[in-house]
This record gives sequence, structure tokens and C-alpha cells, in this order.
Amino acid sequence: MAITGGNALLDVNFILDKVQVGDKTKVADLGSGASGHFVFPASKLVGKRGKVYAVDILKTNLENVDKRAKMENMSNIETVWSDLEIFGATKIEAGSLDVAMLINTLYQSKKRAEIIRESIRMLKKSGKLIIVDWKSISSPLGPPVEERVKVEKLKEGGKKLGLNLEEEFEAGQYHYGLIFTKL
Repeated sequence: MAITGGNALLDVNFILDKVQVGDKTKVADLGSGASGHFVFPASKLVGKRGKVYAVDILKTNLENVDKRAKMENMSNIETVWSDLEIFGATKIEAGSLDVAMLINTLYQSKKRAEIIRESIRMLKKSGKLIIVDWKSISSPLGPPVEERVKVEKLKEGGKKLGLNLEEEFEAGQYHYGLIFTKL
């Protein structure tokens, strides 16, 4: 059986449930990608009084998400162009998010601490940062092992950045998940 991505790799609902995305929640998918794989399911969960930010550095990705959001009449989705490696660059108010998601985002950058710092800036006190990334094992899918983010480094870094590790979990066959709370 070939794994083609999507829910075969990561169970979106399982992950959104882990961080209690629900009615009235303000969520940002940081590095949302072209398909909005987490954006659209989150939009349904947060309802009309919630908000989902699709944040990406590629404008074409945001245009795709925007187009689909308009087509499906999902007015609680807002696309935000940003370079997450620059503190304060994301046009989302500091301390305004309930949940920030970094899903398969960190391995794409060498400036991981900066991305996490920018994520924390946008979170409310007690807000949750969920990081899901590729396990440091060789696998038929994903980036080369040397580009993957070691879970121990994230746990150490999170503590240094004032986060409390709430939970570590299996996010799929090839992925780990960490849930941090902003102190």
C-alpha cells in the first residue's frame, strides 16, 4: 500500500483534538502549505466566532488557501504572509492565539529557535504550541534524516524559551508530536 500523504501520514482530527481546537478558538497554522491541510478542518472546529490564520512565506500557497476559503464560504480563515524566522514579522497580534501549530515546518529551516520564538510571541499566556515533525529515523518518506529536528533539542529549547512541555505523543508512523504551554 502506497502512502500518498494527507491523512495517511497525519491524522488531522487527532492532532487538532490533542490541542483542544474547538468553538471560538484562535488558531494559527504556521507554515500552512498550499492545501491548508490543517486550516480547513480547524476552521470547521472553531466555528463562526473562532479564527484560523494560515501563515506561510509562499504567497502562492496563501492564494490557494484563500481561493478555497472563499469558494467554501469559510469567513473565519485569514491568510497571513510572513517570514516566521523574523521576530515580530507575522501580522498577528502578540498574545492573541490559543493555539499555534508548527506541523512539518521546522525541518525546513536552520532558524528553528527564531521560528519558535515568533510562535510564542503570538500565543496567549497558557496558550498551546504544538510541534509535529519528522522522527529522526530513516523512512521512505520525508526529508533526509540529517535535516530532521531532534525531539530532545526541541524539549531543551522549549524549556529555555519559557515553555512547559505538556505532552509528547506519536503523531503517526513517521512523526512525533510535542505540546507546549506558554507560561
